[in-house]
Amino acid sequence: MPRPIDSDRLAFHRLVFARRRRGWWTPLAVGGLGLVLYVVGILIAALVAVLVAVANPDAARALDDMLADAGALDISSPMSLLFGLGTIALMLPAYLLASVIVNGRRLGFVSAVYGRLRWRWLVVCAALAVATAIVVTLVTALLPGDEAAAPATPPTGATFWLSLLVVLLVVPVQATAEEYVFRGYLMQAIGRWLRHPLFAILLPVPLFVVGHMYDPVGQAAVGLFAIAAGWLTWRTGGLEAAIAVHIVNNLLAFLLGLGGLSDPSATDVGWVSFASSVLLLGGYCLAVELVLRRRPIVRTYALPRSPLPAPIPMPTPTATVPLPGEPTPDITRR
Repeated sequence: MPRPIDSDRLAFHRLVFARRRRGWWTPLAVGGLGLVLYVVGILIAALVAVLVAVANPDAARALDDMLADAGALDISSPMSLLFGLGTIALMLPAYLLASVIVNGRRLGFVSAVYGRLRWRWLVVCAALAVATAIVVTLVTALLPGDEAAAPATPPTGATFWLSLLVVLLVVPVQATAEEYVFRGYLMQAIGRWLRHPLFAILLPVPLFVVGHMYDPVGQAAVGLFAIAAGWLTWRTGGLEAAIAVHIVNNLLAFLLGLGGLSDPSATDVGWVSFASSVLLLGGYCLAVELVLRRRPIVRTYALPRSPLPAPIPMPTPTATVPLPGEPTPDITRR
């Protein structure tokens, strides 16, 4: 089996070497197959949406409005939220299925060096993210609001509760899917070819930024988020810390939108929102680092060493019987 030449201890971005198949071509195969599976999932979701629209006039109007808005998320439309967030969430099963088909067993190494998602550590990180978000929200509430940022019109009645249900159920999966693709797949794909972690942390950032259609200020905030999430993934040896802050960040944005305090679908991001994002990321990374120093966790995976070849047995001396007429050998110890 080929082994990484740098070390027998693997950081997160090098965990492809812990899989059954780890050839140079495997990241390309996973990406290609994952894209095909994702497109198939999108087509199936679109077909289901059309069938629902045909059977329900209200769903048909919601689908027409969503298409008229070029697929933009509308918090006042549960169908728009479900389809928009759900199509992103489909990246998760597409990637996991492609990875297990190409790389074989030990799928848990796409999550963490432990060989599976560390649920207790995920809960700790989620608590840190929630606490940091509460503090940052209270601090930024004292700042003047952005003039360019107009809050969205919140839904009312049954629509509000349906939208809230969609947000609470789908946003965690959507945020997790983005982490598995941009911090999981891309970091490990780059780590298969390039050893230094900075390549794995920084090279996926432009792709993550392009996937979020914001103004320059908003894209700068997205870029900082991608760098922080990549560093957290490498520093902790898994996706849990990045998943936790991503879920809390997105839930906060949508819940504020449902409360009429912001517009999560707005593409113009003000400086107050940018400062809030920087404070959230900075405070959260500092909190995670402090916890790691007080209670260190496993950050690398030790490759099992190949057993040494068994020594060649030496022939055991045996007494020889002299042939008739030959002298008897003298075996007296001298």
